[in-house]
Amino acid sequence: MALSALDLFSVGIGPSSSHTVGPMRAARLFVAGLADDALLGSVTRVHSQLFGSLGATGWGHGSDKAVVLGLMGEDPETVDTDHADEKVALASEKGELLLGGEHPIAFDRAQDVVMHRRKSLPTHPNGMSFTAYDAAGDVIRDSIYYSVGGGFVVDDSKSSADKIVEDTTPVKYPFSTGDELLAICESANLTIAQVMAANELSWRPGQETRDQLLHIWSVMQECVENGCTREEKTLPGGLKVRRRAPEMRKRLLAKEPGNDPLYGMDWVNLYALAVNEENASGGRIVTAPTNGAAGIIPAVLHFYTRFMKDACDDKIVDFLLTAAAIGIVIKENASISGAEVGCQGEVGSACSMAAAGLCAVLGGSARQVECAAEMGIEHNLGLTCDPVGGLVQIPCIERNAIASVKAINSARLSMQGDGIHKVSLDQVVKTMRETGADMKIKYKETSRGGLAVNVIEC
Repeated sequence: MALSALDLFSVGIGPSSSHTVGPMRAARLFVAGLADDALLGSVTRVHSQLFGSLGATGWGHGSDKAVVLGLMGEDPETVDTDHADEKVALASEKGELLLGGEHPIAFDRAQDVVMHRRKSLPTHPNGMSFTAYDAAGDVIRDSIYYSVGGGFVVDDSKSSADKIVEDTTPVKYPFSTGDELLAICESANLTIAQVMAANELSWRPGQETRDQLLHIWSVMQECVENGCTREEKTLPGGLKVRRRAPEMRKRLLAKEPGNDPLYGMDWVNLYALAVNEENASGGRIVTAPTNGAAGIIPAVLHFYTRFMKDACDDKIVDFLLTAAAIGIVIKENASISGAEVGCQGEVGSACSMAAAGLCAVLGGSARQVECAAEMGIEHNLGLTCDPVGGLVQIPCIERNAIASVKAINSARLSMQGDGIHKVSLDQVVKTMRETGADMKIKYKETSRGGLAVNVIEC
């Protein structure tokens, strides 16, 4: 299996890659399959069911709305985030939706989108099923999909739902572990970014990869700006969490940086808060590598471009390529899904990726980058996923800010050494996988443990 950097970074909609982006893509894939087989016109009803973590916390993540939008042919990258809720509400009121954006079918939201809070499907916690019926009530097609983290979706026909993409594209420098990556860098005398750039040529010309990565960066920038300029005082949902990014930026812009040695840290916190507040309100974000951890890489990259004099487009591309390489190692050997291994797989992975990217553009060697990545995960091991009220707000938003600072510190600490260290990236990734397997289900994005039961939702 081969993975591209653009598999790790994709433009989507908040608040969750696995619970919003994944279900929307799965529903859209189901409808596309019906259209490809000329069955769309025969459908009179589609029954959707969400299981496991999707059913347990889907209400707070907008999973039901995502399914409806996907059935209507919407794509996470292009859906109008400002009017998505209105579109779903209109279909619910009319009792009709346009399947694939063209074929009208009857729609009863309460009956046709069912979320099972206590039932699960085999193979993966984020399971969902879609059943299409004809006018006689007979089943036209019945399919099962799994949302395996980061917005990736696989159908039940695959042998294992932990396979992200069935891609056998040969790449110049294949690797799946940190040790393999380091060996390639040393034998070929290449940086991690150069290894990734060479591999990306298997899918597209180098300029196209560069352009798409810079587009990813532009969406990250737009997301921060949107998060800092929203006029709503609170985030959607019953928690009524107060937005902090707009007022925080005003205060920072009015502040004299010379009077505070930690002025830069305040900006890092702001960038992370802005992204995750935007994500929590269903805005446009970049999965990096998930929505729940979407603020960490943008925050660290914004910090680099704002406070480092050598920042340029080439460095930004190198940052993202290096971060993606670490993401590939993690996804190949553990998981980026909070429902599978807890928040260590989301925030821990993003922290590791950001640390690696920053270390690389600061001039770190491949071994120093690997060391920074290892620290990013090691010091997030055991982190549980316990969203209060099923919303990606508490503790998720602040958790991104804290992890962004951890990533910067990991990169800087690694730069003080020569890259030789006791615990390898591969060892800590293996530990994360095993820790996730040992973790009780209630701590894996079900809102049935941790802060979710100790903070009153009101």
